[in-house]
Amino acid sequence: MHLIDRYMARLMAMPLISTLLIAAMLLILDRMRILLDFVAAEGGPVNVIWRMLANLLPEYLGLGIPIGLMLGCLLAFRRLATSSELDVLRGVGISYTRMLRVPYMYAVALALLNLAIVGYIQPRARYNYEQLRFELRSGALGASIKVGEFTQFGAKMTLRIEGSANSGRDLSGIFVQMMTNEGSPLAVTAEKGQFLRSDDPDTIILRLTNGTLVHSDKSSPVPRVLTFTTHNLPIPLPKYEQFRRRGDKNIERTLPELAVIGRDRNADPVERETSRAAFHFRMAEVMSMFLLPMLAASLGVPPKRSTSALGVFLSIVIIVTYHKVNEYAQAIGSLGRIDPLIALWVPFAIFAGLTFWMYYTLAYVPGGQPIGALEKAFSKLGKALGRYLPFRRRRAPGSSAAA
Repeated sequence: MHLIDRYMARLMAMPLISTLLIAAMLLILDRMRILLDFVAAEGGPVNVIWRMLANLLPEYLGLGIPIGLMLGCLLAFRRLATSSELDVLRGVGISYTRMLRVPYMYAVALALLNLAIVGYIQPRARYNYEQLRFELRSGALGASIKVGEFTQFGAKMTLRIEGSANSGRDLSGIFVQMMTNEGSPLAVTAEKGQFLRSDDPDTIILRLTNGTLVHSDKSSPVPRVLTFTTHNLPIPLPKYEQFRRRGDKNIERTLPELAVIGRDRNADPVERETSRAAFHFRMAEVMSMFLLPMLAASLGVPPKRSTSALGVFLSIVIIVTYHKVNEYAQAIGSLGRIDPLIALWVPFAIFAGLTFWMYYTLAYVPGGQPIGALEKAFSKLGKALGRYLPFRRRRAPGSSAAA
């Protein structure tokens, strides 16, 4: 029996891992395009894109883990059925419930992992992601100076650079216009320049080479003009607004924080209902993972002499539909129209009832096939559509009708 468990574990491992990787990569690639446009528009450093994607990865894993578990179980049972190995196992007295031992080991481990992700890791990662977006917009990450464009450093300084080399270390064609602490305007042009650190973390030094400085002092009607070989121009860095604290949004709160606010009778009614809805939504999503092995077995075993992949299609439709129903129930519960306990757990009870019925039909009804009627309907539909397709197989020349 241990050989069977190891065999089931190998059958499930490859499709489960592949589904997780493919789902994560597709979601990351779609988000990467958006982040590239956003970072480029804000003039931020390119490496911040990888930090933002890393903070979005827990959210993508929270969506991909249930799908990976479902497809891993389903494809394992489908392979056993299509290769007739399932008939052999059933013939020697191994029940479907016994074969679900390894899938439920996967389910328990992945459910605990998903609980840690949606309950603790994802809220903090989401907050870090929003903080990076805020810092990009405010320039706190060190927005890059675009060549050939005027860049604002706060309200008192404008900088323009004609050329940049050596990863921005060597600048050329520099123009600076700023206001001094006394309120008098100062304009500087230089052939070359370089940014240097200073002892003051709030000030950076711009070392200029071969340039001209024009200073208009209020005490003198004639501006002073100074030609220099080397001049250090201190540039005060702008003060940036601090980002808000974590927890202003439900998506940034952990499960214990949501539970505390949901039980607090003195809390704001709107905040309390939204916290309860978010808490029940996450718990319902995690608990539904314990139903997936039974649902996968019910959808993964096709009818006899059938190789249809209808069960694979239905499994994805069912998971996505249930997730969308939960999202809608969370929104309704947040508005206070329906108690979140009812809005989230009634769909879960219906989903559980459908899963138990399908599994009971497969495992305990002789010849039972939960999706047998759907298989027949889709088979007839496919044959009907095949009559009207222009790419029907033509009879080979010289072949007889009897053959």
